[in-house]
Amino acid sequence: MADGVARLGALVESPVVSALAGAFEAAGFELAIVGGPVRDALIGARTNDLDFTTDARADDILRVVKPISSAQWDVGREFGTIAARVRGEQVEITTYRADSYDGVTRKPTVEFGDTLEGDLARRDFSVNAMALRVPGRTLVDPTGGVEDLLARRLRTPGDPRVSFGDDPLRMLRAARFASQLSFEVDPATVAAMTGLRETLSIVSPERIRSELVRLLQTDDPVPGIRLLVETGLMELFLPEIPALRLEVDEHHHHKDVYEHSLTVLTQAIELEKARNPDAAPDVPLRLAAMLHDIGKPATRRLEPGGGVTFHHHDIKGARLARKRLQALRFDTDTITSVTQLIELHLRFFGYAEGAWTDSAVRRYVRDAGAELERLHILTRADVTTRNRRKAARLAGAYDDIERRIGELAEQEQLDAMRPALDGNRIQEILGIRPGPDVGKAYRHLLDLRLDEGMLDEAEAERRLREWWAAQG
Repeated sequence: MADGVARLGALVESPVVSALAGAFEAAGFELAIVGGPVRDALIGARTNDLDFTTDARADDILRVVKPISSAQWDVGREFGTIAARVRGEQVEITTYRADSYDGVTRKPTVEFGDTLEGDLARRDFSVNAMALRVPGRTLVDPTGGVEDLLARRLRTPGDPRVSFGDDPLRMLRAARFASQLSFEVDPATVAAMTGLRETLSIVSPERIRSELVRLLQTDDPVPGIRLLVETGLMELFLPEIPALRLEVDEHHHHKDVYEHSLTVLTQAIELEKARNPDAAPDVPLRLAAMLHDIGKPATRRLEPGGGVTFHHHDIKGARLARKRLQALRFDTDTITSVTQLIELHLRFFGYAEGAWTDSAVRRYVRDAGAELERLHILTRADVTTRNRRKAARLAGAYDDIERRIGELAEQEQLDAMRPALDGNRIQEILGIRPGPDVGKAYRHLLDLRLDEGMLDEAEAERRLREWWAAQG
């Protein structure tokens, strides 16, 4: 913690903090760094954004920051929040707050507070309820945040039932911080999450989606997911996940689908980092890994002799995922990526049973399209068998298919996936107008492209004329 104090000192001395502290002090207002930046400095984590709180109201905040900032944004004047770019960094400054939910609507009732201590007492968790007054460098910790940091414990500043009653989304934040900080959640806090889970219904789908995304962006989202399932919260917005905990029949055995899905998510994140170490967390990939088997409960069939089948769970799962992600207001691109990955996640396993032709490899690439790299990761992550020989065989098979995709790409410009003749040229050769026949001819040439590789234009024209003559 001594190092943390030194880091707090360095934070205060940074150009942006010095500029803001001086400006607010000169104007006669209080200012404090608050929340995440203080917590992260104390535990040695990287601080991304600087958040400040003050007794000044929004108009006064804007007046103070204008002379020392290159840009200002009125991101939430009704909530007392002004954003600005100061010394090249974006900061947010918010008036002391004392707001709460009324338990009915989805928006908080905004009430401005008068003291820093009062503002901190209404925050979500004690480790986020610490502030550093500037320029005086006074650490303000009225709810024991430092002690909880040392104990690696997550709890609310006061009664968790009151805190979650003020804003039910805080229950999802508890899961996110449990994963992000690798902290244990206080038992009383867990009990309140379970008891108040139904109050999440007043929170908008957009806010729930945003918190789910933040959880999935952590290095290890599994602890947070487990907490949401165990408290019953996941049932309210993503019930397909707890549904993976299939009842085990004493005469029919199969792997634990819930545990398998969490393992796939963990392995997908590891592969994602290994293959793209500098990239931002890939949320569509992580969603697909978590949801890839959600079609299994609906397609499970207990067969004579103790077998269990999940025929077409890939198709069913893609449909369920689309419906659920739409309900959570995910964007179209994310929904399309996730559902395509779920629908294709079984395709490779036929390759492991026997090498594909070049035509089959081309079709695999064509069907995956822009999702090919994600599909590589998801398919590899989907191998969770403890049988080392089987795991090695599947890994070797996927090494082989990636090698062949690379070779074909070099040989044939596989990424283009277009026949030698486009629609206009087809019309010229066959002497036809735009219409269904042009589409049929194009698809015929595309099939030839996939089956035989790239044909030159002369050969493509000859084969097109043969096909057209056979159409009568």
